[in-house]
Amino acid sequence: MIQGATFLFIGTTEIVFILFIVVMVFGADKIPEIARGLGKGMRMLKDASNDIKSEITKSAEKQGIDSDVTKNITEEINKVKDDLQDFTGSVKRKL
Repeated sequence: MIQGATFLFIGTTEIVFILFIVVMVFGADKIPEIARGLGKGMRMLKDASNDIKSEITKSAEKQGIDSDVTKNITEEINKVKDDLQDFTGSVKRKL
């Protein structure tokens, strides 16, 4: 059985159809401009989120809030996930 790649529950055929419609509506000469604009927008969004994260970290450090607590919690959650995957993997193999 051959499966196509899925992205956000959209199959390969749906992506090809959407791209075909985009080419028909905007034309092949406008697609690079649209992609460039989307790329710039995504870059600005990423930069803004990084700025917000750094501001929150700076204000937490000024207030004396220990940001290592969240890192420790994340590490513990990852350990539990790994243990759970090991357990479910052995259960799946036995079935």
